[in-house]
Amino acid sequence: MSVGAAESALVEPEAVESVELVGGEIVARSPWQMFWLRFRADRVAMVSAIFIVLLILVAVFAQPIVSLIGVTGPNQPNTGALNAFGQPTGPSAAHPFGVDELGRDILARTIYGAQVSLEVAFIATGAAVLIGVVIGTTAGYFRGWVDTVLARLMDVVLAFPILLLAIGLASACSLGHGCLGGLITPGRVTLIVVIALSSWPYIGRIVRGQTLSIREKEFVEAARSLGASNTRIIRREILPNLVAPIIVYASLVLPTNVLYEAALSFLGVGVQPPTASWGQMIASASSYTSAWWYMVFPGVALMLTVLAFNLVGDGLQDALNPKTGRP
Repeated sequence: MSVGAAESALVEPEAVESVELVGGEIVARSPWQMFWLRFRADRVAMVSAIFIVLLILVAVFAQPIVSLIGVTGPNQPNTGALNAFGQPTGPSAAHPFGVDELGRDILARTIYGAQVSLEVAFIATGAAVLIGVVIGTTAGYFRGWVDTVLARLMDVVLAFPILLLAIGLASACSLGHGCLGGLITPGRVTLIVVIALSSWPYIGRIVRGQTLSIREKEFVEAARSLGASNTRIIRREILPNLVAPIIVYASLVLPTNVLYEAALSFLGVGVQPPTASWGQMIASASSYTSAWWYMVFPGVALMLTVLAFNLVGDGLQDALNPKTGRP
């Protein structure tokens, strides 16, 4: 074996994938370019990402899509679509997914149900990430009594079961004009508040642990020795190094929040009728066991959405971790 071949055999895979030849010259790849190469190589994650993009487009353009398909609106009853006994009818040319007990089109309600699930999941996850990052970085960077107080706060929040908290909050806010002067009432706002308040400690713990490690690095000590303030160190040195774990964990929390929304709507404390929601549709379908289409289509939509988010989260985790990701 020649000396050059021996040296090339000792090169780390990460070092090989971080460079490429362009016109006979070695050009370095940025971390985001390496991330994209690894993620693009994961076909399952790519297919799942394409499905999520299509689902988002369907949710955003639900009204023109429903009009283009030619079915009735999600909240438009149609007794003429029921059978002679007033029961829901199955898939047909006029209603590809069948109708519910009021004659409302299941396809239209399934499409509009994607709006609710994605809106609640994305907003609640974003709020949880924001709260978790702020509290996690504060606890991990300052340590001492600040870390003790914030860590115990996370433990206290984690002690509350999310379903019981949502049921209690929705029940209390369903009387009169709601809670906080009508700011919190049963519906999407309650779902977002409950899910965000119960999800942020998980992200906060991850961020706190990463911050405790990063604050001891040499570049942080160098910034501190140059007179950088704590705020500048957190903003310019620590937070950029937390982007990868935050993205990965947020992508894994999203499908959980989609399930939370469906579960709370199934229990009747989430989105209120007549707004379409996958969980609410499944709950209503439980009274019509013979109408299989009433439960199958929103159930399949929920299952595929959660599965796609989980697969994308796994792909992001592999792509952002140089020890497991491969181009």
